[in-house]
Amino acid sequence: MDSLIAASARALASGDALGALKRVALRDDPPALALRGIAMAQLGEHPRARELLRRAARGFGAHEELARARCIVAEAEVALAVRDLSSSPRSLAAALATLEAHADHANALQARLIAARRLLLLGRLDEAETALAQLDTRGLPLSLTAVAELTAAELALRSLRIEPARAALARAHEAAGRARVPALLAEVAEAWTALDRPAARRFFADGEQTLRLDEVAALLASDTLVVDACRRGLGVGAAWRPLARRPVLFALARALAEAWPGDVDREALIACAFHTRHPNESHRARLRVELGRLRALVTELAQIEATARGFVLKPHGERPVVVLAPPIDGDQASLAALLADGAAWSTSALALALGASQRTIQRALVELEAAGRVRSIGQARTRRWLSPPLAGFTTILLLPATLQME
Repeated sequence: MDSLIAASARALASGDALGALKRVALRDDPPALALRGIAMAQLGEHPRARELLRRAARGFGAHEELARARCIVAEAEVALAVRDLSSSPRSLAAALATLEAHADHANALQARLIAARRLLLLGRLDEAETALAQLDTRGLPLSLTAVAELTAAELALRSLRIEPARAALARAHEAAGRARVPALLAEVAEAWTALDRPAARRFFADGEQTLRLDEVAALLASDTLVVDACRRGLGVGAAWRPLARRPVLFALARALAEAWPGDVDREALIACAFHTRHPNESHRARLRVELGRLRALVTELAQIEATARGFVLKPHGERPVVVLAPPIDGDQASLAALLADGAAWSTSALALALGASQRTIQRALVELEAAGRVRSIGQARTRRWLSPPLAGFTTILLLPATLQME
């Protein structure tokens, strides 16, 4: 490694992208191309960064597989930054194997972190936790330690484990401070704010209350029957009944919970579940069928009894009933939550993260764009969607697979 390449690498490690570019901007050999690509990524020029990293990977010969693996890892991190989640993880796994075979522990950790962060974006929390459990940050750069702790904190927050999240954020702040990388310090500070922002709204008989993440976690762990509109289900403590794939049943459960301890008349239930203002005998028959299904599903948690004018929800043990609503109103709340990170997402990446079809996502984006809540950049296959960061509250509870409970 010549002196200019070494100096450029040191500048990049300290976060000085411009200083790195000054040393290699006019060079086209593979090591210089790789460093230029990383520098461009740090400056936010992601398409140019990916192009340079691919050129560098192609430029390294067959005997330079370690350098080529490092380029693949760097390009995978850029892809993550631009929310390109469609690429196969096989190339990253192959690069990881090469790095470990050559005892390049720092870059191997980087590859594992990229894989874990990708799983988090896709809402595959169990797999992300398994990936993070394999990390060993001892003796590695402080910047990587900070990123690892930030990833662990995000996993804990999305699993509503508040105290482990606080501990991970404290370790991330310490490592980022010792690394003296301003971007990392800013990312840790932003993660801290999620703990203090409103995360959900609690509806009950007497009104509405905003809740932080720790208050949401305490509510879900209590003896209260919670109808959760963030994750589309209901439960008491560890007992959980998911209704995300049964929207009619969830609409009925929410209507009954909002009226508790009173009842709801049949016409109102038909209107909220079937979206019609002119019910007929067919709607009334279907209402009885759907309420029967809901009654069977929640039989261990509550009873649904008929009244003179409709139906009433009666939880077992005289426990209270609470509706937990998202901080964002509307059917596109989860989509808005993903876009709230300020990154530019492709339609395919949004569909992959939410488990929906691209056509469904496109229709939702058109509605959000008409309402002025998102904007697009680029055309055709290069089109990306983004929205301003939502600073007033956190959208953690609306992200994919926020909390898996069976």
